[in-house]
Amino acid sequence: MNHALNFYAGPSVLPLEVLESLQSEMVNYKGSGLSLVETSHRSAEYDDVHTTALNLMRELFSVPDNYKILFLGGGATLQFSMIPLNFLAGGKSCDFTLTGAWSKKAYSDTCKVGKVNIAFDGKGDNYCSLPDTASLKASAGSEYFHITSNETIGGVQWKNFPDTGDVPIICDMSSDILSRPVPFEKFGMIYAGAQKNLGPSGLAIVIIREDMLNRCPDNITAYLDYRIHAEKDSLYNTPPVFPIYAMSKVLEKVKVDGGLDGVMKRNNEKAGMLYDIIDNSTDFYRNPVEKSVRSEMNVVFTMANEDLEKKFVAEAKAMGMVGLKGHKSVGGCRASIYNSMAVEHVATLGKFMKDFQKNNS
Repeated sequence: MNHALNFYAGPSVLPLEVLESLQSEMVNYKGSGLSLVETSHRSAEYDDVHTTALNLMRELFSVPDNYKILFLGGGATLQFSMIPLNFLAGGKSCDFTLTGAWSKKAYSDTCKVGKVNIAFDGKGDNYCSLPDTASLKASAGSEYFHITSNETIGGVQWKNFPDTGDVPIICDMSSDILSRPVPFEKFGMIYAGAQKNLGPSGLAIVIIREDMLNRCPDNITAYLDYRIHAEKDSLYNTPPVFPIYAMSKVLEKVKVDGGLDGVMKRNNEKAGMLYDIIDNSTDFYRNPVEKSVRSEMNVVFTMANEDLEKKFVAEAKAMGMVGLKGHKSVGGCRASIYNSMAVEHVATLGKFMKDFQKNNS
């Protein structure tokens, strides 16, 4: 069976080599006589996987030594609660930028715990642009400044980050983590669900500056306390074994394929390919996002009418390309071209887009 070209927004594409490797080891992991997913998380076999994943993440993302890397359950959505519960107890406040669906969800949960100042709200232009970072300032007494680096549904991505002084940025990087270098000195914490750029769903990666741990309250329950996970190297309880195992293989492939420099080069090429087709289509395809903040991960576009979009999605699926329907809240089409999406597969989509325009103009 041919493997489909996977443009779903998440869970999303994994390298075929990784899937085949997981398949070959599923029943008997490296001669142990057991599958890794039925092996104790205290075993030597799992310890090697866990340590390898931690070390590769630190190496590939150039994570400084004064940051802890945590592997937690619950995906990024659990972090919408954990963050304010750890940092806003006792009526403290934070700042938020509202740039699309996911930042608004994080904001909604945060408002239930502490006080939130809205530093920017993109509602006025339907979340199709971002502010000049120089215009963003943290409010007095703010504990942190929250940003969602890439909005998966709207296709908007921060290209640089504001200077918030002594107020740390906490950033949801679920859909663009490990796609480019980041200035860690600006961040108190970065978090991400694994299921877009790193591996299967069910895992969240938290990269937290060590001094942030001193802010956690003593009356928080154990699993929600970042200090517990940092002290126990993410082994306080049984971790999400399979997603971590799969992620370690994805990270190994990233390293072999040129590390972060290779990822950036390929992502730029893939996104440029599709945006060039859109921009040169004489409005057959339309992207609503301000050009300077278009996402390299999620390319959104519309056509003249919904029937044409449905035809596009159906014909693409018939040719082995799946996941191109836009999110139900906004409609249109969306091509999610995360790190593991091959350049040649994006080129296949690009050729289809050109042919579809020619046949339907």
